[in-house]
Amino acid sequence: MLDNSTMGLLMISNPVFECYAFYSSILILKMIMMSFLTVLQRFRKKVFISPEDTAISKGGGEVKYDDPDIERVRRAHLNDLENIPIFLITGLLLVASKPPEMIANNLFRIYTFVRIMHTIAYAVFILPQPTRAILFIAGVVINIIMITYVILSMHNF
Repeated sequence: MLDNSTMGLLMISNPVFECYAFYSSILILKMIMMSFLTVLQRFRKKVFISPEDTAISKGGGEVKYDDPDIERVRRAHLNDLENIPIFLITGLLLVASKPPEMIANNLFRIYTFVRIMHTIAYAVFILPQPTRAILFIAGVVINIIMITYVILSMHNF
């Protein structure tokens, strides 16, 4: 059960929660913006998912389900949808476990940086491997570090 001291951890007055809330908000906005990046790519290529969508494009367009550029953006978005929610939960658990401020805040910052860079390397300015793999693994490692801290900080297993 949450007591008053634990509830205080989940307030903006807690610098760790403030940092978590800030970087989580950036990541949520990033996921939302990925939908718009997909739409932008569809209009740029004049490739749409449904026949009725071609009517809203000047000069028409075509229905195609396998355009490599659009699919790349969609895969980057799916990758975010698979990874960022894990961070959102793990980060919140980390906040509740009373971590050292500097460590927690830097984990939040680095995770946000690597997720943004992952999207850039995957969908915007395509960089050669192992760039994307390193960025992906860095995000996974940060989540593992955070959840390991949470587990180790628990007093009653």
